[in-house]
Amino acid sequence: MAKRARQWRTVSAGIAVLGLTLTACGGAKVGDTAAGAGGSSGTCGTFNLADNPWVGYEADAAVVGYVAEHRLGCTVSKKDLKAEIGWQGFETGQVDAILENWGHDDLKKKYITEQKTAVDLGSTGNKGIIGWYIPPWLAKKYPDITDWKNLNKYASHFKTSESGGKGQLLDGDPSYQTNDEALAKNLKLNFKVVYAGSETALIQAFRDAERNKKWMIGYFYEPQWFFSEIPLVHVKLPQYTKGCDADPAKVACDYPVFDLDKIVSTRFAKSGSPAYDLVKNFKWTNTDQNVVAKYIAVDRMTPDAAAKKWVDANPDKVKAWLG
Repeated sequence: MAKRARQWRTVSAGIAVLGLTLTACGGAKVGDTAAGAGGSSGTCGTFNLADNPWVGYEADAAVVGYVAEHRLGCTVSKKDLKAEIGWQGFETGQVDAILENWGHDDLKKKYITEQKTAVDLGSTGNKGIIGWYIPPWLAKKYPDITDWKNLNKYASHFKTSESGGKGQLLDGDPSYQTNDEALAKNLKLNFKVVYAGSETALIQAFRDAERNKKWMIGYFYEPQWFFSEIPLVHVKLPQYTKGCDADPAKVACDYPVFDLDKIVSTRFAKSGSPAYDLVKNFKWTNTDQNVVAKYIAVDRMTPDAAAKKWVDANPDKVKAWLG
């Protein structure tokens, strides 16, 4: 989905997996007797919350974590993990909840259907859109460039030192949900995917391209506060139809609109922790998320301060989450 007011902690998969064996904060672990094992006591204990590397997710984690700590008395332990790594911690209890899952049907099959170590808690209320975008100046000067069929005509303009003679298609963090390499190949586009490495780097590249009239096309997504600064233009790809992305190697269609959802460990669901009900009831809009994300990324507020500001301004929504 990207580093902002503070630099994202770059966590390799190997380090992240190792980190799952550690306890970041003290207190009882969810699933222990003190945490209400068996669903009887309702004491929160430690709430282990995955925190994935894009600012929209950080907004989710900031607000849910703030409410869990200040309204439910939880000890919130945030784990900075790539999107897929968090699922590995469900079985051990080192990760209780993932607050913003973008599809990942393969992981759902493995951890929910087969291993039964995870449970889908339904929609966050956010609608996720992934696609290819260009800076507004480029769309205005070359209107036909917004149709993928015309991209090869302009490919040479997008070449960089990293794209090997082809046009550069800039992606973000390699762990993000992406079909872009397959799309470029299967649509026979003279483009090479190059990874910026983070959301912050991707945003800065778009910002620079718009300000300095540079040629750029890249992966991007909504919800995302950055659209309020620069209204990036979506490039039309072949229309998504159900099942067109079933084989990752043969994808030749646009991304679906994702109904972003919450995934929790089966252990957490049975723990009796009040944080489980908070996650289950948590729901907000793209606008809500973008407000908090902007507080963090642009206004340079700490996640805790950003969450407090939003929570204080939205008591009715928080009340609904708390039942």
